[in-house]
Amino acid sequence: MKLDIRKLAKEDLDQYFVDRTLPKYRADQVWQWLWKKQKFSFSDMRNIPKAIIEQLESDFQINPIDVDKKQVSIDGTIKNRIQLHDGHLVESVLIPVEDMSRYTACVSSQVGCSLSCKFCATGKMKLQRNLEASEIFDQVALLNQQCIENYDKPLSNIVYMGMGEPLLNYKNVLKSIHYITNDIGLGMSPKRITVSTVGIAKMIKRMADEGVKFNLALSLHAADDHKRSQIMPINDQNNLSSLMESIKYFYEVSKNRVSFEYISFKGFNDTSKDAMNLIELCKNFSVKVNIIEYNPIDGVDFERSSSVSIDQFAQLLREHKIMVTVRKSRGMDIDAACGQLANKG
Repeated sequence: MKLDIRKLAKEDLDQYFVDRTLPKYRADQVWQWLWKKQKFSFSDMRNIPKAIIEQLESDFQINPIDVDKKQVSIDGTIKNRIQLHDGHLVESVLIPVEDMSRYTACVSSQVGCSLSCKFCATGKMKLQRNLEASEIFDQVALLNQQCIENYDKPLSNIVYMGMGEPLLNYKNVLKSIHYITNDIGLGMSPKRITVSTVGIAKMIKRMADEGVKFNLALSLHAADDHKRSQIMPINDQNNLSSLMESIKYFYEVSKNRVSFEYISFKGFNDTSKDAMNLIELCKNFSVKVNIIEYNPIDGVDFERSSSVSIDQFAQLLREHKIMVTVRKSRGMDIDAACGQLANKG
């Protein structure tokens, strides 16, 4: 099987042209066609001589993504089931806020997931493989195009909150962000990108040490170890003490924004005691808390907290000077809301 040319670093592509005594500027042109213009066929690279096209076609292939199924919610959310070149499927979501002032791309980083969080539909799937950087990049490019076509505006934000755990596909996630933010790619600001993780302490510290510029979100969902381990097995290896240490380190080194994602489950984590536990975790560094409505999935007994409980919980946090947002579910009617991505059907 031929190598996917987008697995090459720019220096490798340059060397490929040098080794064949071809002008280096031709490598620059090919690179632009691949990442800035997102062409999936060498024959579409119109300013490249035919002989070079034939050489590239002989040595490489380009693996595009394809929309296998598209669903549009009554609230304007668009979910795409994406087929990869090997037949695997992932899902990506374009999420407009209620007043249509912002548009967020939610992208996947793995086919399935290995972490088995009890409230997440993806967690019920087996991990099949990591996505390549190009496959993540293509999701963003696709959603950006859909945003322009449907709302006459480009994406406002990108969140790595789809299928999979981004920090278990670290190399490809960071490589995809490089192309998304680079002028030769989509040219988006890293400050508009948030990577969400269930919490892998050593990888959070590694991001800080490597000087990343994007924002970090921790999928917290419970503010004491006993409850968190019940719903998120990863907490047994990365408990709250180690996570808070790593996140404080990330914040102090990077100065990037940190947020806690907190799905509110009726009678499980929505009491005043739970709120006080969360307040304690927020004391050591600046953090924003996003309280998320639970979105039901098949075979899971959790229930959504009442609006009254969520509002009381949020108010208690605000009284302790913690920045709080209550996120309303989007795309529930097409299984596109938080925790519902699972290639259903």
